[in-house]
Amino acid sequence: MEPITTITSTSIPIMKDNIDTDQLIPKQFLKNILKVGYGRHLFFDWRYDKDGKPNPDFILNKPERQGAEILVAGDNFGCGSSREHAVWALKDYGFKAVIAGGFSDIFYMNSTKNGFLAIKLPLDQREILAAAPADAKITVDLPKQEVRYDGNRFAFDIDPLWKHKFINGLDDIAITMQYEDQIEAYEKKMPQF
Repeated sequence: MEPITTITSTSIPIMKDNIDTDQLIPKQFLKNILKVGYGRHLFFDWRYDKDGKPNPDFILNKPERQGAEILVAGDNFGCGSSREHAVWALKDYGFKAVIAGGFSDIFYMNSTKNGFLAIKLPLDQREILAAAPADAKITVDLPKQEVRYDGNRFAFDIDPLWKHKFINGLDDIAITMQYEDQIEAYEKKMPQF
């Protein structure tokens, strides 16, 4: 995983509640077994019309919103099926964090295990962030556990273990490999068959 300490970026607000995983990445695009290539299908039914042409009214298609790494959303983000592909699509598109009112448990765990920061903030704070102009920068400061914008500082909670993993770029395999010497020593003691 790539370490995350601070993210300073423009943002994209999609302040809808109950954005489910099928809206994030529709089922017809789940054939790829790699974690890449999903970004072009993110929000597919909203981004494209029935002929597959970009919907000029959808915010991800707005030229001034390109390159944003922070998504600001409504409540219950990532509900629906347990597809890990939803997180892969968000990351592949270029997002590094989503700020919402809440997350489904499975989406949240898929996010943390894939190095994607899911931050919970109350509605009044998210409304301030969602109103940010297209060129305005928002900062997510993980060590300080705060989101900063236009003089505002919004504190967020994160499990200390996950915070440590994000800051140090550690996934479960990397943590296991920290004990490689001990694992090898144990294996040498095991009877050989």
